[in-house]
Amino acid sequence: MRALLAQVRAETWMTLRRGETLLVTIGIPVVFVVFFSEVHVLPTGSQSAVSFVVPGVLALAVMSTAMVSLGIATGFERGYGVLKRLGATPLRRDRLVGAKIVTVVLVELVQAVVLIPVGLGLGWRPGGHAGAVGEAIALALLATVAFGGLGLLLAGLLRAEVNLAAANGLYLVLLLLGGMLVPVAKLPGALAAFARGLPAAALSGGLHAALGTGAAVPTESWVVLALWAVVTPVLASLTFRWE
Repeated sequence: MRALLAQVRAETWMTLRRGETLLVTIGIPVVFVVFFSEVHVLPTGSQSAVSFVVPGVLALAVMSTAMVSLGIATGFERGYGVLKRLGATPLRRDRLVGAKIVTVVLVELVQAVVLIPVGLGLGWRPGGHAGAVGEAIALALLATVAFGGLGLLLAGLLRAEVNLAAANGLYLVLLLLGGMLVPVAKLPGALAAFARGLPAAALSGGLHAALGTGAAVPTESWVVLALWAVVTPVLASLTFRWE
């Protein structure tokens, strides 16, 4: 446990030192919320633009932080030989994965503290059913583990440059299919069915229900996220190579 906590402190300190990354991680979601709430270009149907956009951008923030930012940073740490030194310490691979995911959760808390007041200022009101906020937090935590495991899986297997391209390419695919800016229901039938099995669609669908329409979170969202949250960290821990 001491080794895990020490690595969490180190990861948090390194994240805070990457000020430009934090600026992008927090700034871009804010721009998305403001732009798509005021410029009505998304197919939101009868739902107000801001009620659709805020849950979707919260999901996007979780995915970009837990998968892309974490995966790319870890890939370059591995490529530069930083992680090779950690391999000679008591810090095992599973502790490294755990420490990095905990650090991502801390960054996501900052994102939420910034994004939620912006959304409220634009007229967004969270779903009214009891427990909606708790459900949203649980969904975000499951998704963080799932996306973090996926990002670390790529970072632990691929060269830094290849990992950079793979992470950005996967991000684009999940953004298009994940229901964050375009509802999954608008996709062609077979593509929509495939998308519903992805963690991005499960997270956005759950957050849209809990924080947008006020409906119950679909069971499908819980099941899909839980499966991904188990499989990807385990695979990342088993396959991660220090160099």
